[in-house]
Amino acid sequence: MKIAYEFKRALGRRSLLGAALSVAVASAACQDGTRSVADTGVGGGSDSATPLADVPDPLPPDANRATPIESIPGHENVAQDTTPKRGPRMLPVETYIRSYLQLFAGPMARPTQTPLQVQGEIRARDATLFDTWNDYLASMGLPDHRVDINRNTQTSPLMLATLERTGIALCDVTVANELDAMTPPPMANRRVFAFDQPAGALDLAGFRTRFDLLHRTFLGYPASLAPDNRAQRFFTLYQSTVARFSAATGAPATTFRLKSSTGWAAVCYALIRHPEFQMY
Repeated sequence: MKIAYEFKRALGRRSLLGAALSVAVASAACQDGTRSVADTGVGGGSDSATPLADVPDPLPPDANRATPIESIPGHENVAQDTTPKRGPRMLPVETYIRSYLQLFAGPMARPTQTPLQVQGEIRARDATLFDTWNDYLASMGLPDHRVDINRNTQTSPLMLATLERTGIALCDVTVANELDAMTPPPMANRRVFAFDQPAGALDLAGFRTRFDLLHRTFLGYPASLAPDNRAQRFFTLYQSTVARFSAATGAPATTFRLKSSTGWAAVCYALIRHPEFQMY
């Protein structure tokens, strides 16, 4: 009550902000027990106020830090529920289209172009590589207002398959242009595979360095921070793919000139379809 009274008295002589600051200082001083309200000069006949440096801080420096639940009395043995409350979800389809354009724009288009501009530029270079976005609106779950088809409100197998096949096709085109070409583009012009292929067999150490670049590009963080020894598992995928396409008999047909390109294409397939890329 005394603090409220002093606040009303201060309003008659100071602005609202000045009064509030003055009473806050007075309250802190009184709580400390070293001064009375009258000693602070708030609302009194004197305009002098206690310097802020002389007023003790009512809160400790770590007052805003999170308090572990175990430190609260009676909560030493209380279990914390940290399980996910909701499963991974997919992003809007427009997000995947933009991500694909930014990742694989390289020789086909510039990452700042709109989807329609990319469509026009690709068709001008090779009409068999891509037709039109309108042909894929329904399969990707996008609305097609020309025929009154609304946006899909739930993910469908057709939508997942379309995004998956789109990513695989883009991986194939990029591997062919950046790794498998007779004269690959300079490193500065590569969007995904910014590394050279070794002349001989690739060992685990060489794979880790190259895979880390791809991991940062697709998933956004170093491969060394990924769980479950991810680099080793992807190296096994790379080796098994190269070995299958290099077999003397019964090897699958491939359009790639280098057998190692098939291995990097398989790594690209796995990253573009990885849950950490597709969901959040």
